[in-house]
Amino acid sequence: MIRKLKSGEYRLYSRKVNPKTGRRRNLGTFKSRTAAEQHEREVQYFKRH
Repeated sequence: MIRKLKSGEYRLYSRKVNPKTGRRRNLGTFKSRTAAEQHEREVQYFKRH
């Protein structure tokens, strides 16, 4: 899940809410949306291999 920050950067959040904090986990901050999308694909690949 990618959200745009006020600073203009994009942050990748986990899809599930972290039960301990009640918020989504931060999976990295990126300068461009394409970079964030690319990293999201890498994360999904890693989860399955």
